[in-house]
Amino acid sequence: MANDSQNGVEHHPQYYLGDGNITFLVENTHFCVHRSFFERESQFFIDELARAPQDGISDDSAFLIEDVTSADFAALLWVWYSPKYRLDEKPADHWLVILELSTRWQFLRMKELVIDRLQNLEMDPVEKIAVYNKYELDKALLLREYKHLCTREGQMSIEEGEKVGLPTVLGIHQARERAMKSAAAKECRSPTAADADDEELEEILKDVFNLNINSSAGSRRGTGDQVPSGDTNRQGAQSHGQSNSTRTTARSGSYYYRQKFNCPEALYRTPLRRQFTV
Repeated sequence: MANDSQNGVEHHPQYYLGDGNITFLVENTHFCVHRSFFERESQFFIDELARAPQDGISDDSAFLIEDVTSADFAALLWVWYSPKYRLDEKPADHWLVILELSTRWQFLRMKELVIDRLQNLEMDPVEKIAVYNKYELDKALLLREYKHLCTREGQMSIEEGEKVGLPTVLGIHQARERAMKSAAAKECRSPTAADADDEELEEILKDVFNLNINSSAGSRRGTGDQVPSGDTNRQGAQSHGQSNSTRTTARSGSYYYRQKFNCPEALYRTPLRRQFTV
């Protein structure tokens, strides 16, 4: 990092951009990026940036963000400025940081992107259910995890039960009982939930957890993995107008976000506004 000679505060090595037009102070690090990203979809930032037009125009008047680490803030910026070509190179923990911040700051489309990626990552079923419960995500996306808990040997531990919560524990217990009764009705000896027909178990889980699978699948249709490649870093921030019809096999995190969520043609260069505390 390069020092900006101000009380030990440093410029972030990757996200202090020469053509950035908004400066944030996170811990002891300055980030200079593009304001339009924050105003485009986050009502939180729209409100905060509308209050004082002079704040954030330089390092001396940087917007202060508290209760967030500089590493986590950089993870959020990565979605827009990633120089990589594959979204799935990042582990679940990386996406969970972005999920937390996109939820807190009301980046609804970014949150959508995170959910898409989490659905393609291998996660412990208990941990995934706990995450989806915490952020109130669509439980229809957890059918596979519910099936795993129903058909595995043994009951959930106390620790696992605390993670997923009482409603999930009771739901899994009810689904297992119904699945075992179904298997017993087919003269299966010493039946378990795993002995129930796969389709029948799914129907039981849909009923117990009130899962609207068709609606969930429809809302996520068209989010395939193959997307066009695109410019990165500052070029990625400036080149919003590329055609959606251009397809290649490479995938850029920033370009995928721009194309999927119809980012504007160019970044706006309007005056910066207010310092805020999160």
